[in-house]
Amino acid sequence: MLYDTNFSQLKVFKKGKVRDVYDLDDKLLIVATDRISCFDLILPTPIPDKGKILTEISLFWFSFLKDTVENHLISVDPKDLPESLSEPKNDLKGRFMITRKCKVMPFECVVRGYLSGSGWKEYKVKQSVSGISLPSGLGESEKLSQPIFTPATKAESGHDENVSFDYMKEHVGEELANKARNLSITIYNKAAEYARNKGIIIADTKFEFGVYEDRLILVDEVLTPDSSRFWPADSYEVARPQASFDKQFVRDYLESVNWDKTPPAPNLPQEVVEKTLAKYKQALSALA
Repeated sequence: MLYDTNFSQLKVFKKGKVRDVYDLDDKLLIVATDRISCFDLILPTPIPDKGKILTEISLFWFSFLKDTVENHLISVDPKDLPESLSEPKNDLKGRFMITRKCKVMPFECVVRGYLSGSGWKEYKVKQSVSGISLPSGLGESEKLSQPIFTPATKAESGHDENVSFDYMKEHVGEELANKARNLSITIYNKAAEYARNKGIIIADTKFEFGVYEDRLILVDEVLTPDSSRFWPADSYEVARPQASFDKQFVRDYLESVNWDKTPPAPNLPQEVVEKTLAKYKQALSALA
């Protein structure tokens, strides 16, 4: 189990809610910890091996999509870790990626194939999602006639904010925005078809892209339960929330204890940890 890293011999590039990123000059070392966040706060209780599971799922998708989109991965071989990390290399095995360093786009590239989450909330009020008008009469969790691209700003803390595609074009340029949108939808369609044949519905997901040597490449994690809504196909029904392969057990527990969603976050009981871990393992087993 790995909750945190503190490699004083390396320069910290960024510490996120789940991943610790270190600067290796022209490369990055990305370590997926076992931290879990809910309601925009990191919880004190880790989910054992969650970081390894997320890494394995991402590596599967990077390989599956390699003929569709270039990605940032260089190595997952412990031999390629910096020499100064000789002691903790075993702790990192299976949960790190050495990647290309690139200029990351300041937007989450969200693709929605089904009406859920913040998209469903907006639809009920405006009959649209991120400025995209949708037909009337759609129900919660309903499949859309075709996937829609709904970018979001990337927040260092707090919620990402849904924005229009026009807003994205204004900030990164029309050509780059169009490439990111078209590539996102292509990737989603290919992955969703594969997952559906494995009994999983990918309701929506978010991608991150970076520019590397003038090429748009896929970065960060990809199509994991932390970045996507995965639903079991055999229990799917329109007009209600769906069971999911993610941290819903954690959310449900936190709601049940009347936590006000301000620090400090409460500890998780072992039962919730075990059920959450089982869902992540189920997603990995079904997909890869």
